Amino acid sequence: MQVPGALRVVEANAIAYRRVWKGSAFSSFVTPALFLVAMGLGLGSLVDRGTGPPGFEDFSYLAFLAPGLLVASAMQSGAAEGSFPVITGMKWIRSYHGVVASPVGTRGLVGGHFIWTGIRVLMVSVIFGGVAAALGAISPMSALALAPIGILIGMATVAPMTAFTANRENTEALTAVFRFGITPMYLFSGTFFPVTQLPDWLRSVATVTPLWHAVELARRVALGSGSALPAWQHVGYLVLVFVVGVALTYRFFTRRLNV
Repeated sequence: MQVPGALRVVEANAIAYRRVWKGSAFSSFVTPALFLVAMGLGLGSLVDRGTGPPGFEDFSYLAFLAPGLLVASAMQSGAAEGSFPVITGMKWIRSYHGVVASPVGTRGLVGGHFIWTGIRVLMVSVIFGGVAAALGAISPMSALALAPIGILIGMATVAPMTAFTANRENTEALTAVFRFGITPMYLFSGTFFPVTQLPDWLRSVATVTPLWHAVELARRVALGSGSALPAWQHVGYLVLVFVVGVALTYRFFTRRLNV
């Protein structure tokens, strides 16, 4: 990674974001917070009348939901950064071609893209964690501790998503990924209920998704709950997905932009 070049890309993204941040505030911050209130307090009041999710009987549904929803929101932010902004720069306005033709180069472009995504996901994770702490779902220290996990799942999502987008000519495939990949993973990877409540075949699918590993790790940190795997295996899996995604992104960017 060419650090000076990558920082130039981050600077350009920050300047652009300063002008459009209001447009993304609702989807990035307000919607997840409202969803936490509606599901955690609204639906949670009904869930808490029962025994609670299996293995989490001692916790309110709000406390159960908050860590999973935080990392799920981080995942969605990573997916968003790796999809339409990439095809915009690659095909529609072709700004990536100009960056690659400059001293920044392909390495700087790729590095800056992922650094900026990390910053965006950190913002989402910290703000969401602050809302969760204000609602009493998690402690302030847990909210801070969850931010690195949010970054981890965000990067494990944006890297393969960026690699996939780099080879696309239109948005139809991206829409399909969100509809049949991101949304099901959001719903069935343990965010709203333990995957042990899924059918065996679907449980096996859920446990290989990056989000499941992040959710398990987040609840271990926030609630001190156990997990099917040691923490290092969850972290290692997410890092591996990120590294492979970065390698593929660089390869595909090089092949498409350096022509």
